Amino acid sequence: MTKVFILHENDEWTKPLIDALAELQVPFEDWHLHQGVVPLDEVPPEGIFYNRMSASSHTRGHRYAPELTHATLTWLEGHGRRVLNGRNALQLELSKVAQYEALKRYDVLVPKTTAVMGNEALCIATESFPSPFITKHNRAGKGLGVHKFDSKTSLKEWVVSNKIEPSIDGVMLLQEYISSPTQTITRCEFIGGKFMYAVQVDTSEGFELCPAEACEIGEQFCPTDGSNNSITKPKFEIIENYESPLIEKYEKFLQGEGIYFAGIENITDSDGKVYTYDVNTNTNYNPQAEEKAGIFGMKEAARKLKEELKRHY
Repeated sequence: MTKVFILHENDEWTKPLIDALAELQVPFEDWHLHQGVVPLDEVPPEGIFYNRMSASSHTRGHRYAPELTHATLTWLEGHGRRVLNGRNALQLELSKVAQYEALKRYDVLVPKTTAVMGNEALCIATESFPSPFITKHNRAGKGLGVHKFDSKTSLKEWVVSNKIEPSIDGVMLLQEYISSPTQTITRCEFIGGKFMYAVQVDTSEGFELCPAEACEIGEQFCPTDGSNNSITKPKFEIIENYESPLIEKYEKFLQGEGIYFAGIENITDSDGKVYTYDVNTNTNYNPQAEEKAGIFGMKEAARKLKEELKRHY
């Protein structure tokens, strides 16, 4: 029997998709790639393969899951299997440097960014970098490693105090700080490479934004959980009838880079300039916002996977 195969490393994030596939009676198999074997001398099973590997896998003890996923995708693609979010999508998920350089090719504005390795190089880079600025990890997720600094002196103090958290790949980004007058960012969701909806995210409580209902960030309120009734304004709100010239550019970017599912985040400054700063090829959806709007990302993703399975088999 042909199936939909889900490649991932996070059971909690994958459960909503599995539930949606089961509801549609789509045959599927769950490949958790924390560890495993890639039988290169064997032929892969027939089916559709959906890669949901996350750049933040190392924060859940799955340090080499992306490397195992790359080997698996290489094997699958080598045998001509239909892979959604294949090796190039994985590379973009794991490297913001790769994201920014790719986005520029499609005339998408990104923040001024410098990539560095080593704390000494980081301090040197700030000498010619406008402030305020932020640091972030090249390979990360959930806003890990993101800190705002008002001056090069304040960053050097962090370095001396050994407070800088190293990126798992060793590459740290120095990036201009974009201030949003509304303290919000916009995340555009795409399924099948086509725009589905945009969600406004309240960033007033900090940079670390939980991408799925199951995650927790210290004692902060998880913005996809909806369990914190003391917050009168929801963290995530789907924007009704959202329009932007960026949608066409994003769709061309996704098509050109071979990305089937994605969430792309941008921020608007006080002059109305829109900067795109993150591409999530392992996208998750906010259940509270979706329930209110009557739109359900994972159900739509499951329908697309069902269509792909029928089309190819």
